[in-house]
Amino acid sequence: MNIQTGDIGHIIQLAIAPVFLLSGVCTNLIVLTNRLARIIDRSRVLEDRLDVAYSDPYLNELDVLYGRSHLINMSIFLSTACGLFVCVIVAMLFLGDITNLSLDKYIAGTFVVAVVCLVGSFVSLLREIFIASAWMRSQRHIRRKR
Repeated sequence: MNIQTGDIGHIIQLAIAPVFLLSGVCTNLIVLTNRLARIIDRSRVLEDRLDVAYSDPYLNELDVLYGRSHLINMSIFLSTACGLFVCVIVAMLFLGDITNLSLDKYIAGTFVVAVVCLVGSFVSLLREIFIASAWMRSQRHIRRKR
């Protein structure tokens, strides 16, 4: 296990790209948790109003919010999994260099899985945004009729 300073420098250079991906994933997680917090806040308001009096519009909105929260939770799960896989990639880069193991195929496979998780997270977020926008548009027409 004779590690040269140049070898470590090269591994650190290789690990920088996944770390940038990890930074983007963390930013995505911040956005997702903020959206989830707003959904939870609105759900609490509606549930408090339903405690006072029954209302079909409130129940309908709660159903939409529950569906949106499910999509956001899925997106958070997939983003977190992506971040975990990126961390495993960085660890495998260093482990492969230190132990002289050929982990190239595992690193590539893990990277593909991480990117698939990230794509899934974005798809789930996009579905949630479409649902939120559609709900907002549907409520605009109801308000005009009143």
